[in-house]
Amino acid sequence: MSILGKVDRIESSFPKSIRLTKICIRLPSCFLLIFVPNNKTSDMSTANQFGKKGWTPDRINDLTGKTFVITGTTSGTGYEATRILLSKGATVVMLSRNPKKSADTIALLKETLGDAIKVSNVQMDLGVQASVKNAAKEVSERVTGIDALLCNGAIAQVPEQQITEDGWESQMGVNYFGHFSLQALLLPLIEKVNGRIVTVGSMGYDMGIKTIKFDDLDWDKDYTPNDAYSQSKLAQIMSIYELQDRLEQAGKTNVKAYACHPGSSRTNLISTSGSFMMKMIFGLMKLSPLTQPAENGAYPELMCATEEDLDQKAFYGPTGRSNWVGPVGAHYLAPHAKDKAVAKKLWDLSEKETGVHWNF
Repeated sequence: MSILGKVDRIESSFPKSIRLTKICIRLPSCFLLIFVPNNKTSDMSTANQFGKKGWTPDRINDLTGKTFVITGTTSGTGYEATRILLSKGATVVMLSRNPKKSADTIALLKETLGDAIKVSNVQMDLGVQASVKNAAKEVSERVTGIDALLCNGAIAQVPEQQITEDGWESQMGVNYFGHFSLQALLLPLIEKVNGRIVTVGSMGYDMGIKTIKFDDLDWDKDYTPNDAYSQSKLAQIMSIYELQDRLEQAGKTNVKAYACHPGSSRTNLISTSGSFMMKMIFGLMKLSPLTQPAENGAYPELMCATEEDLDQKAFYGPTGRSNWVGPVGAHYLAPHAKDKAVAKKLWDLSEKETGVHWNF
């Protein structure tokens, strides 16, 4: 098959509703062709309520006396979110797996912002349910209330199937089940101060099979890094809208729940867990206008954690090309992310799998 024939074949494998922009990068011994979704429908949104520049941290008021708990804080968007919240006077509890990296991060934050900042770390591995439960207990002993829980930590594009010690595919175990349990266990502290739960999803939710693979949740039959990652992010987003419904049914509308994503941000997410090819591709993309600084990637979760009068039913992130970059605001969310029947089935399965039941 000719090169053009292969390109046509790749393009035809995408749904007709998705338009593609082709980017050709010349390497020393070959050309790298990257297909970028450029779906006009997914870019559609109402006028940004925050104006042409979108939401920025300038809108955050003084946060003295407010407490924020964040997962995945030692680099990338989690670090930037932590730094910005601390700069506004907030108290931040970091939930991070690596004690040395956590200590180094706190030292850097104090060097940047001063020793007076109120920041601490609780060791937690999102991929181990026992660790999540222990961390939630320790957090409850340290703080009296949580104004916002930012579920930011993640792994992505794991090359080969890996299974957590609890028996789940690693991306589903870390990104979804870990946060599902953490949210449930910390709900009493969030409810106590009329707080929020913020899930950091990904536009990857729309790049896989677009549902939950209940008959093979761990991808034992046909694992691919992208499909498994996409499922984990879809699960995170679906569960937030299901949580909204359950909170409303329980009469607990004082707790808010939001879903957002960071767009295509220059972080080490792919370099930490992705394959060599994915690392190379994203490394090249970092040199293009298709990515943005990690700080910008933190804006959607910061907005959802602090901004008043946000519509919970919306989905927040960059509103530029393919929702990868651009001003932050609400934008289109594909219908499969709000499939009520799938979301309810996933919720019931999650409580059974984790053994953690939400106390509404």
